[in-house]
Amino acid sequence: GQLTEKVRRKPFSVVLFDEIEKAHQEIYNTLLQVLEDGRLTDGQGRTVDFKNTVLIFTSNLGTSDISKAVGLGFTQGGGENNYERMKQKVNDELKKHFRPEFLNRIDDIIVFHQLTKDEIIRMVDLMVSRVSKQLKTKDMEMELTDKAKSLLAKRGFDPVLGARPLRRTIQREIEDALSEKILFEEVGPGQLVTVDVDNWDGEGSGEDAVFTFTGGPKRPETAEPDLASAGTASE
Repeated sequence: GQLTEKVRRKPFSVVLFDEIEKAHQEIYNTLLQVLEDGRLTDGQGRTVDFKNTVLIFTSNLGTSDISKAVGLGFTQGGGENNYERMKQKVNDELKKHFRPEFLNRIDDIIVFHQLTKDEIIRMVDLMVSRVSKQLKTKDMEMELTDKAKSLLAKRGFDPVLGARPLRRTIQREIEDALSEKILFEEVGPGQLVTVDVDNWDGEGSGEDAVFTFTGGPKRPETAEPDLASAGTASE
């Protein structure tokens, strides 16, 4: 009743079923009715219209063999061939797990490309920006070198799990370590903390690499132009 009640109140909704392969068989039977008829009758006999509702199903089927199918590490050369092999593997697993009548009622099946290194680094920037905002409340700033971002991307990426470990990696390698530096007053208010890497040239596993935190003076803030004065001068 929870699904029908929410859709009844907000028919223009997007409903996400995460890891749909783990659902009970009765769930599939219910979804077949929704996908076929565009409506669903709840336990109280009320019929709810799903025709304005977008249903999204996610699945991890086939991902356990991705590391064998497409190779380890970030997508580099031959990425499109890797993607086609991965797509075929996932589609084969979907056909093994789900009944044809369920798959045939789905409008589209999208297999996402394996994440590239540049995409992971952009995710690093987004997640680190949250830490930077917290530091600004303590009158501190932080910047990461390209090498530090690359190492975080490498340690936070898994061929099967994707970028899921990235948040934990940033918390462990950056947030926890920086908190310790602040606690022992190695860095503090009024400083720009530069995060770099020692014992790594940017190649290889970076297993022995160590993040370093160096405090220095903050960059002077760029003064915003006085629009009122500029307007007066132009007159």
